[in-house]
Amino acid sequence: MRVLYHLPLSPFCRKIRIVLAEKKLEFELRAEPIWERRAAFLGLNPAGEVPVLVEDDGRVFADSAAIAEYLDESHPERALLGKGIDERAEVRRLVAWFDRKFNTEVTENLLGEKVMNRLLGLGGPDSLAIRAGLANIGYHLDYIAFLTERRNWLAGDQLTLADIAAAAHLSAVDYLGDVPWANHDQAKTWYARIKSRPSFRDILNDQIPGLSPARPYANLDF
Repeated sequence: MRVLYHLPLSPFCRKIRIVLAEKKLEFELRAEPIWERRAAFLGLNPAGEVPVLVEDDGRVFADSAAIAEYLDESHPERALLGKGIDERAEVRRLVAWFDRKFNTEVTENLLGEKVMNRLLGLGGPDSLAIRAGLANIGYHLDYIAFLTERRNWLAGDQLTLADIAAAAHLSAVDYLGDVPWANHDQAKTWYARIKSRPSFRDILNDQIPGLSPARPYANLDF
C-alpha cells in the first residue's frame, strides 16, 4: 500500500490526504517527526520536509504541489486541476495564493508560532507574529467570499485543488480556534460544504497529543 509521510497539522500534508481521499485511493499514514532528521527519512526526501508519498512500487514523490499534480495526472478520472487550460491556470494561481500568501501571512504566524516553534525547538511564540496572523486572516476570508459570490467553488463550477488547498490551511488554523467564522458568513458557508465531504472526515478526527482541538473544530454545524 502507498504510504504518506505527514504531520497531522501540516496544511500541505492535509491537502494531499484530501486529494487521496477524493480520488478514493488507499494509503497508510505515517507521522514523521521531521525535527529528528532521521537518516531513513532524509533518504526519501533530502529536504527533510513532509509530505512525502511512497508508491507501492517504491517510487517516491515529495513536495505537495508535485504530489498533487502527479496524483491528478496518474488518476485523472476525478480531475482536481480543472478541465480546461484557463481553469487549470486559475486553479494553480489559487493554490499558490493559499500555499504561499496565506501560509506566509496566516499559517506560519499562527500554527508556526503556537505549535511548530515548540516542536522544532525554536523557542516560545512571538506575540507580534500571532497578532499579525489574526489580523491577516480576515482579508483572506473576504477573498474567499469574493470568489464564491461569482462562482460555485473557488476556481469555477467544480470543486478543485484550489478549494482543497484553501480548506487545508483553514482547517489547520481552525484546529487552534483562530478562524473568526462568525464575522465571515459566506466563507463559512463555503467551508461547511467542504467540511461535510467524506474526504474531510479523517482530517476532523485528528487529535494532537497535548493539544486538543477547539470545540467547534470537528462540528459540521459550527
